[in-house]
Amino acid sequence: MTGGYALLVADLIGVAVFAASGASAAVAKRLDLFGVAFVGFAAALGGGILRDLVIGAVPPLAFADWRYAITAVTASVAVFWLHPALHRVRRTVLVLDAAGLGLFTVTGTLKALEAGLPAVGACLVGMLTAIGGGLTRDLLTGEIPAVLQREIYAVVALCGAVLVAVLYRFGQAHLLPLAAAAVAITGLRILALYRRWSAPVAAP
Repeated sequence: MTGGYALLVADLIGVAVFAASGASAAVAKRLDLFGVAFVGFAAALGGGILRDLVIGAVPPLAFADWRYAITAVTASVAVFWLHPALHRVRRTVLVLDAAGLGLFTVTGTLKALEAGLPAVGACLVGMLTAIGGGLTRDLLTGEIPAVLQREIYAVVALCGAVLVAVLYRFGQAHLLPLAAAAVAITGLRILALYRRWSAPVAAP
């Protein structure tokens, strides 16, 4: 599997995962089929659109490559019809969101690096790519975005982006190391949720 093809596959998996996360949140809010598909689409592709605009890849892949839109809509519709089988929807959303965070952190950072951005800029783009979908989903479903709450969310994405930049710097940006990085980011996010780690907040 070539690096470009592996990156495409990882990107599409991330799209499907974030679409399922967005669709699950929309189902929990009792939105109709169009609403579920729209929230899933926005959650899946919002971060990628922002990434492509920042690195000058226009039009964004979400619009230029039909596979992205089809993947997002298909995953969203599947969640709409299969949601009775998805027990504990809230937990499902959190796990899917963590997986999407890991995948999009890796692909976003790597694309930024390959576009010629310096490491610091690429890490910021990777973080924005990862949190953009969840931010869009939460806003559309009337929730306070996770990235703005006490939960460790954006920090996990930023740490993961730094890890990807280090792998890239030392020539280890291959399928297995990048997959391991995505799993590590996902695991860290789930662990933060389980342990209820939080960032400090201002005293009242």
